[in-house]
Amino acid sequence: MKFQGILLCTDLDGTLLADDSRISEQNRLAIEYFQREGGLFTFVTGRPPLAVRQLFLDIRPNALIGCLNGGGIYDGERDEVCDVSYLDSDADVMLDAVERAMPDVGIMVVNRSGVFFTNEVTANERYSQNRCLPFPNRPRSDVECPYYKVVFLHHEEARLDEVAALLREHPLADRFSYIRSEREIYEILPKGASKGNVMLRIADRLGIDRTHTIAVGDYNNDVSMIRAAGVGYAVANAAPAARAAADRITVSNNESAIAAIIRDLDEGNISFPEK
Repeated sequence: MKFQGILLCTDLDGTLLADDSRISEQNRLAIEYFQREGGLFTFVTGRPPLAVRQLFLDIRPNALIGCLNGGGIYDGERDEVCDVSYLDSDADVMLDAVERAMPDVGIMVVNRSGVFFTNEVTANERYSQNRCLPFPNRPRSDVECPYYKVVFLHHEEARLDEVAALLREHPLADRFSYIRSEREIYEILPKGASKGNVMLRIADRLGIDRTHTIAVGDYNNDVSMIRAAGVGYAVANAAPAARAAADRITVSNNESAIAAIIRDLDEGNISFPEK
C-alpha cells in the first residue's frame, strides 16, 4: 500500500474546511483514497469532544482525533475521550482577574458536560451568532469543575493582547499554557497542552514513526503541530506564524488543500526526514 505507515493530521477551520465550514468533494475523495492505500488520516482541533463527534461521523478519520487544542484525544469508533488533561484548580483565580479588569471580554468554559458562557457580554453573543452555536449562559458557580479549557472572546485583537499580557503577568501564570487559536480567541490550556504534543502522542499510540507524520494548519495554535511533524504544511491563507513554521506552503483552504497534499505525496514530491 502506498501510504502505509504515514499519519496525516490536519486542522479544521481555515484548513480542511472551506470558509463555508464544509469539506469539499475533492478533499473527501482524496482522504478516502489515502485511507484505502493504508494511510492514517485524522484532525487535530481546538474543538471539544462533543463538537468533534459530528465531524467524525461526517468525515470518518481512521485514527484517533486530537481535540481541545491538544488537551485531549478522542476515539471516534468508541465515542469516548481516551486521554484528557484538566486545568489546574486555580484557573478560576485567573478568570476572576480578567473579569475584574476587563468586564467586556467574553468568557467560555469547556468541561466534560459541554460548553458554557459564564458572563453576559456582547462578545459572547457575537461569537455564538457567527458560529451558529447556541451555547447556554451559566454562572461559573454552576459549571462543574474541573475545566478542560477556558476561552476568552473579543472582536478587537488589541483587547485580547491585553488579556494575554494580564494573564502572563499573573503570579499563577506558570501553571497553565496559553494559545491564540483565532483572531478573536485567546485560550488557557492545561500546562503542556499543544497540538504538536497531542499529534506525537497519537503517532506513538498508533505505532507510527514520528518522522512519518504530515501536519497542516493555518493559525498560531497550529504552529507546534507544523513544527513537530516530519513534514509541516501551511495553507496559502495561513497566518504569518504558521507560514514561518512550515516546511511547505500549499493551496488555500478554499482550494482543497488536503487533496493537494495527498497529491504531493502520491506523486513522490514529499520526502520524510531521516530517522
